[in-house]
Amino acid sequence: MGEGAGGLPRLQLDELLEELQVRIDAVRGTRDRVHDLLEAVLSVGGDLDLAQVLRRIVESAVVLVDAEYGALGVVEGAGLSQFLTSGISAEQAQAIGPLPSGHGILGELIRHPEPLRLTEISDHPASYGFPPNHPPMHSFLGVPIRVREEVFGNIYLTEKRGDAQFDGEDETVLRTLAVAAGVAIENARLYKAARDRQRWLEANAAIVGELLSGADEQAVLRGIIELASRILHADLGVIALPVGESTDLQVVIAVGVDAEDHRGLVLPLEGSFMGAALAAGGSISTSEIRKDSRVTVGPPRWNGLGPVVAVPMLAEDRARGVLLLGRAEQSLPFTEDETAPLAAFAGQAALAMELAERRRAAEQVALLEDRDRIARDLHDLAIQRLFATGMTLQSSLRFIEHPEANERVMRAVDDLDETIKIIRSAIFGLRAKEADRKRLSLRARAVTAAESAARTLGFTPSLRMEGLIDTDVPQTVAEDVVAVLEEALSNVARHARASAAEVSLTVSSGLLTLSVTDNGTGLPAQGRRSGLRNLADRAEHRGGDMTATAREEGGTRLVWRVPLPPAPVP
Repeated sequence: MGEGAGGLPRLQLDELLEELQVRIDAVRGTRDRVHDLLEAVLSVGGDLDLAQVLRRIVESAVVLVDAEYGALGVVEGAGLSQFLTSGISAEQAQAIGPLPSGHGILGELIRHPEPLRLTEISDHPASYGFPPNHPPMHSFLGVPIRVREEVFGNIYLTEKRGDAQFDGEDETVLRTLAVAAGVAIENARLYKAARDRQRWLEANAAIVGELLSGADEQAVLRGIIELASRILHADLGVIALPVGESTDLQVVIAVGVDAEDHRGLVLPLEGSFMGAALAAGGSISTSEIRKDSRVTVGPPRWNGLGPVVAVPMLAEDRARGVLLLGRAEQSLPFTEDETAPLAAFAGQAALAMELAERRRAAEQVALLEDRDRIARDLHDLAIQRLFATGMTLQSSLRFIEHPEANERVMRAVDDLDETIKIIRSAIFGLRAKEADRKRLSLRARAVTAAESAARTLGFTPSLRMEGLIDTDVPQTVAEDVVAVLEEALSNVARHARASAAEVSLTVSSGLLTLSVTDNGTGLPAQGRRSGLRNLADRAEHRGGDMTATAREEGGTRLVWRVPLPPAPVP
């Protein structure tokens, strides 16, 4: 009886000791978990790079609740724009295929941003299975991440280790981590915005410095697209300008991946992404350019590219062109915060073109004034002296008795008359006004064609003219000459990628010769030659010929020759 009475207290004591040990272990476990949570919060908040912050959040979440797999999805609209995983190897991710965009259970948390805990994923009505090669998953825990009342994304955890289930304590820990994650994300966002603002200010200062120094227009535009690409981490940068009075756009500058496939392209406004930006009058973007419904024309050029943003270059409410940036497939889409400064930066490109145009106008005025002065000097000085010299020689003929000497003097007088005609022709060309195009002299029209080509070429081609161009060339031939010159310079702008070109127009011995020489890439071994065929047809129609040859030092030389009809006998 005594032993029984003595055994009962010992049994109760053992049970009490075991219960106490359990509670001590629970307290210790809770303490350790709180410690781990604090460490996770400090780790998440210890970085200002947004990509690193997101990676630390998902890795910390997996460790805290002892999950096999974890993911963090960044919400954009009704889907996911980013999806970072933990526990999935690179080989597994490749076998699974494209990252989820926000359907099934993932979409359930997007539609209803509240904590969700499931014992079996497949039992939920929103679940519709996993893609092939996806590892099996059963238990699930998800909580939203909020940044200033805005749902930034969601943390998804699956497969509690040890075949256990996620419990309320796991949910509490994860919700606490999500709050800390929201603060860390906001800090990283603010830091990135401040850093980007500084970069844009530095880029603007650099461009303004180039503009004030009078740098070349093409160099400024190239600097603008390179800076914008660097700041926004774009893989392709493009600037396109309107083509003359048409409704087309031509890509004049392209840098980055596959730039050669874009440079020189001529695209219509209707059906092109850059045309859509002009029509919208502001920035437009897409997360996947190859599937964008606004792109309906032109050959496929977007292979390898995903997110694209385009913004018109506006100056004084006038669109000067379009700036486009693209990122590689699977890259992050352009956000509104990122592209907000791009419109003002594109305005710098429009300003560069505006200043270049005004510089050209000032140079044109100076050139016209100089031409007018030269014309006056030629008329008032050179012609009068030549005429006086001719008169003196003619009056001296009666004193020359030797026949051969007499003949030489007469030839000299004829040469002076011919020289006077050439000078008068030059004066007429110098004084030609920008009136009716068909009433302009051939000299003036050739000058206009060369100067007009400067916008697409990026430089002004040199122009040399010799002979009685405005006297001996009929109007019908002059029309062909101007058309051939414009087409030849257009070919240089579209295909040659040259930095210099020279035009020569000469009339001599009843033959007109037009040559256009550039220092570009030369004639392609393969490709369409319809433009050259048209030029050759014009020459053959006039009884002449056309040749296009590659130069040894690089570039192409095009020569167009036609005979001229004999001048009428007075």
